[in-house]
Amino acid sequence: MKRNGEIIIIEDDEDDRMLLRDIFYSLNYPNKITFIEDPMDAVAYLADPLVIPFIILSDINMPKINGFELREEILADTIISVKCVPYIFLSTSKTRENVLKAYNCHAQGYFKKEHDFLAFKNVIQNIVEYWLTSLTPTNSL
Repeated sequence: MKRNGEIIIIEDDEDDRMLLRDIFYSLNYPNKITFIEDPMDAVAYLADPLVIPFIILSDINMPKINGFELREEILADTIISVKCVPYIFLSTSKTRENVLKAYNCHAQGYFKKEHDFLAFKNVIQNIVEYWLTSLTPTNSL
């Protein structure tokens, strides 16, 4: 994890991408925001040695491959896993089953997408601020 690294958002829904774009714009973090619309492109992008993300925010319900399956592919890729990037799920679902699945695949968080701009902005800000101060194996020295 690199605190000034990219914030990767894996999200297939255009409305959700626009909302997240507006939220990050209003928060004015210096990090580059990278949207990955097709989850099938995520592993190749994250495996690039020049890509050292700060955090990954991922939807669950996506076409072709869901967020849980994508997370498993990312965990299986040694090039990506050594980067120690926090993986956070954002979903409209708050079912116990989905939350358990998220933590069973070693997610570092699971948050409900809020419909209210200010409420969702607060969620995103709390996530980012937490990881800005958290120590990980790659930033503890």
